[in-house]
Amino acid sequence: MDFQLSEEQRAIRELVRDFAEKEIAPRAAEIDKTDEFPADVFSKMGAQGLLGLPYPEEYGGGGADVTSQALAVEEVSRVSGSVGLTYAAHLSLACGPLFMFGTEEQKKKWLAPLAKGEDLGALALTETKSGSDLAGSVATTAMLKGDEWILNGTKMYVTSGAVARSITVLCATDKAKGHRGLSMIVVPRGAPGLTIGKVEEKMGLHGSLTTQIFLEDCRVPKENLLGGEGEGFKQAMMTLDSGRIGIGAMALGLGRAALEASIKYAQERQAFGKPIADFQAIQWMIADCSVELEAARLLVLQAAYLKDTQQSFSQQAAMAKLFASEAADRACWKAIQIHGGAGYLRDFPVERFYRDNRLTMIGEGTSEILRMVIARNILRAP
Repeated sequence: MDFQLSEEQRAIRELVRDFAEKEIAPRAAEIDKTDEFPADVFSKMGAQGLLGLPYPEEYGGGGADVTSQALAVEEVSRVSGSVGLTYAAHLSLACGPLFMFGTEEQKKKWLAPLAKGEDLGALALTETKSGSDLAGSVATTAMLKGDEWILNGTKMYVTSGAVARSITVLCATDKAKGHRGLSMIVVPRGAPGLTIGKVEEKMGLHGSLTTQIFLEDCRVPKENLLGGEGEGFKQAMMTLDSGRIGIGAMALGLGRAALEASIKYAQERQAFGKPIADFQAIQWMIADCSVELEAARLLVLQAAYLKDTQQSFSQQAAMAKLFASEAADRACWKAIQIHGGAGYLRDFPVERFYRDNRLTMIGEGTSEILRMVIARNILRAP
């Protein structure tokens, strides 16, 4: 797909690929094994200008485009799903709302440190009884008392919540209005009444920190409201639209890693006196994975291009995330099958790729929800 990329985009991809190979790949297995959060890796990424890659230079960003962001997330995820998810969530979920909906003052205060790579950020949407159905079931509340918002509630599945400088929280500021009464409020680390829960033990993505957060009469200044009161649901949907490009790119990186490992193993492993790559059953699996991942790449780049050119991209982002996550899932399990018994061992990375990729079919819109979104958009079209 190089024919669609500019020289700048190619250069960014090569820069990130080189960084990922040298700084992340040698530690990826150990990060997964020990549940280590690689803080030093993100410090180095910040120093390289990668943590603010698609945001304007005036806020400390790199001034690149969404296509470059997708390429960067793919390259990082190819060597480590844990680092890839944290990176994708930081760029889309943490920085995205601050850039799209923040005032100039809020951008300088909250976005700039994240874009400069000084800290990571987070977004808190999901609750125990509120996930895919955000519109009518957000229980976290925020009441304005004088010059402060008082927040109460519990959020879960907060990526990087344990290390975030700030967490943007979706809450109900007027429950009587349903989804029109939801708002987004920035809660800084150390805010009175904010408690970070334990780091969750997960199937995969062990080096990416997932936590609950507890808000008990949590007090933040009035000016921490993002955008207007009651605009939170719309803001959340726009944030997720953008985030789906990143998750699609993450899945693409993991699927690509699985395919590359499969090709290498099939060419080296001997059975019945010849490499298993000579057997049609193996060839067909490799061919299918290659075709599907190439199609996924086109969908991800199309969605990124549409956003870059300020065209409607919501439908394409949903399609890209749905197809890329499921194509990567098939590539990862076929990689295990190609490796045979070795694929079931942690000595080989393909079992890690499979575990890490499973989240891409759940986070930022499950495959089932995305099929509903896509179908409804098609059926409503003239």
